[in-house]
Amino acid sequence: MSPSWTVFSSSCPSRASLARVANKWTAMIVILLHEEPLRFGELHRKVEGITKKVLVDTLRALDRDGMLVRAVDDDGHARYRLTPLGRTLHEPLQALRIWAESHVDEVLDAQDRYDDEADRRLLGGSDGAGVGAAVRPTDASPRGDILQG
Repeated sequence: MSPSWTVFSSSCPSRASLARVANKWTAMIVILLHEEPLRFGELHRKVEGITKKVLVDTLRALDRDGMLVRAVDDDGHARYRLTPLGRTLHEPLQALRIWAESHVDEVLDAQDRYDDEADRRLLGGSDGAGVGAAVRPTDASPRGDILQG
């Protein structure tokens, strides 16, 4: 009898798999590799913001999990390509990509409303008349922690 796996159990190995595939870098790499095998430098250029170290670590972890392989092609260049197991991730991760891109405006609006309400509570404003909208980081504060009123 095979064990019954559940990500809700702290000792279940499926939890580590879920953490790996739910990672933003994993999602972007799988989506790109589904289109075509890519060299390391190509992946690094296409996934803006990823460091070389994080890319190396993510590729190694996906290789270890059986999601991709690094193979040297006839032209002598190593390319990463999804395995059949890795290709099974494309549809759900592509669905997440489409959702994220389709709903970004709604999420940003919700964040603005939440932040405005938090500002009103923090600053003691009850009617909200100009409180949230007028409080913004100054240009002089690179960390955004000095507020102007």
